[in-house]
Amino acid sequence: MAPRENSATPPSDTPWWTTPTPLEHAPFHSYEPAHVSTPHPPVPARRSIGLGLVVLIAILAGAVGSVAGRAFNFATGSTHLVSTHSNIERAANSIAGIAARVSPSVVSVSVESAAGGDTGSGFFIDTNGYILTNNHVVEAAVTGGGTITVNLQSGKSFPAKIVGRDAAYDLAVLKIEVADAPALTLGNSDDVKVGDAVIAIGSPLGLAGTVTSGIISAKDRAVTAGSGSGESSFINALQTDAAINPGNSGGPLVDSAGAVIGVNSAIASLGSSFSGQSGSIGLGFAIPINQAKKTAEQLIKTGTSTHPIIGLSLDNSFTGIGAKIATTADSILPGGPAEKAGLRAGDVITAIDGRAVASADELIVAVRTHNVGDAVTLTFKRDGITKEVTLKLIAKK
Repeated sequence: MAPRENSATPPSDTPWWTTPTPLEHAPFHSYEPAHVSTPHPPVPARRSIGLGLVVLIAILAGAVGSVAGRAFNFATGSTHLVSTHSNIERAANSIAGIAARVSPSVVSVSVESAAGGDTGSGFFIDTNGYILTNNHVVEAAVTGGGTITVNLQSGKSFPAKIVGRDAAYDLAVLKIEVADAPALTLGNSDDVKVGDAVIAIGSPLGLAGTVTSGIISAKDRAVTAGSGSGESSFINALQTDAAINPGNSGGPLVDSAGAVIGVNSAIASLGSSFSGQSGSIGLGFAIPINQAKKTAEQLIKTGTSTHPIIGLSLDNSFTGIGAKIATTADSILPGGPAEKAGLRAGDVITAIDGRAVASADELIVAVRTHNVGDAVTLTFKRDGITKEVTLKLIAKK
């Protein structure tokens, strides 16, 4: 099944627009783990070597550490294998140390439905068995009437139920019946800096427990991706060059302390159509954990979550800088925040709370980083004149 592309229509209160770079969700469908074989290296031809060089090599080998190799007996002319053991202590904050701590909390998620199967990743956010993942990982279980199975690192499998899901934020919470689940520590994505080291853990291509590393390449990327339900996800994403592949979706992106700072969700592709599945090109995107935590708490508490809106529709044909309010008769919600603030059809919004807005995508994801009830200041242009208004965000109904 081909990767999901950003071709679906957006929520009813906003029109569709196309992102500059085609994006696709990172988990995929019915993968068999790749078979990896290691060829035997060729045995080099023997050649004579001076005694002094042999001694030098022996000294260097001893300086490097314990190794396995062949020892030459000068008296008999024979060789025999020498095997030594090395006890390497890895620091707790090394990649190996972090992976050892975090991996038991990361799960593989498998969905079986009449429409086929999906695979992805997830991680425990609560000791009572609550698991955070992406909505598009589990969506087929809802639309196709399927089942969800969670596979732990220990090899145990559990049936899972959906506690709640949010297509607009591409998040879902699952629940399995376990006691004392190894919940991960959630970090603060607002404190992340470009260049910070990160580690991604998940099940790309069905290969559970895969660990990749990299850095935060950028922040506040406006990412939209299509969904099978017809609703698009809008993410104010963290960008990373850690390898993210189909099946990584829903898995954690952790910092150098092992705290979760993002939920891996999408990858950039090289085009809009493929003869096969695409792989990592160093452009992965994660939902900031601060947003994910807020949505997860709402889903656990009520089964639903809220989305803040301004109360207007945007012009998807506008090619200038900024987000232009559509000029249709119903472009501004009657009685909504935009109307109360005096915004009009044709106004071009260029910033929100001082953060520049270059497109409609950027405006939507910037709005969705806020809470319902927050007051925001919009900078906009009307007839060549720059103005500002302050309004209070309301919940989408």
